Amino acid sequence: MTHRLPLPPGYRLHDVLAFHSRDAESVAEQISPERLRKGVVMDGVPLVLDIALSPGAAEYSVHADLPGAAGGLPSAIAAQADDAVLNVLGLRIDPQPFLDFAANDALLGELSRRQPGLRIVQSATVFEALTWAIIGQQINLPFAISLRRTFILQAGTQHSSGLWCYPDAASAARLQVEDLTSRKFSRAKAETLLRFAALVACGELDLVPGPANSIEDIGKALLAVKGIGPWTVNYGLLRGYGYPDCSLHGDVAIRAALQILLGEDSKPDMPRTEQILQRYAPHRTMAAAHLWASLHPRAED
Repeated sequence: MTHRLPLPPGYRLHDVLAFHSRDAESVAEQISPERLRKGVVMDGVPLVLDIALSPGAAEYSVHADLPGAAGGLPSAIAAQADDAVLNVLGLRIDPQPFLDFAANDALLGELSRRQPGLRIVQSATVFEALTWAIIGQQINLPFAISLRRTFILQAGTQHSSGLWCYPDAASAARLQVEDLTSRKFSRAKAETLLRFAALVACGELDLVPGPANSIEDIGKALLAVKGIGPWTVNYGLLRGYGYPDCSLHGDVAIRAALQILLGEDSKPDMPRTEQILQRYAPHRTMAAAHLWASLHPRAED
């Protein structure tokens, strides 16, 4: 079954494709100007999100390696797949409220006006976002990308189409620390990654928001996991849930962007960065997006 999603006016398709094609040797994504294919395991089922892209709409279908799937996916997996498509296309946060909020702001007003269609592009699942945050903490981006690829090949499942599927918690929890440390993961990073996966897989760490489990509650529970700090939590909430008010004051790129905007000789420290970003609550996620984008503006911006 094919589903159709209208894309909003001014939608920046280039940003979406650039985010999902950061790994030139990608094993779990296939990107072209007109198509995005993403492999991911959901509830133990390997599936591929196949999204055809045009200027005004996205049409997508879900191909699952599941006996009997020709008759339709189980409703729980179908709902997760629909959510994942919204995530990977960056359709969770409407950029307009931040643009209105920052319109006359001395620091970010002009910057936001130059990038009116900027959006937060997310990982397909919350588990992917948080594992990516753990993998990427305190290392440079190219190395993080290579470790992510290793993690997919070690814990993921290959779809019948040949595309690898990003693992779910149960798949990752089956790994041993040595499966990762023998492939350039530090022991601390491997232990944190597998500790997190095990907690999610056994249900002790609930990542599903609800009346009794707010995003704030999830953030606190994540901080209680050994090896996970504030930057990892905030980045994971941003890329996983599209949470609109994440404070990325610990992010080096955010601080570098502020240094340029402030015209200062050094990056503001984390306490000062946190204080600056607090001005943009409850839109700190979009403030971060504009600061990141200011370091790598598109030619047409």
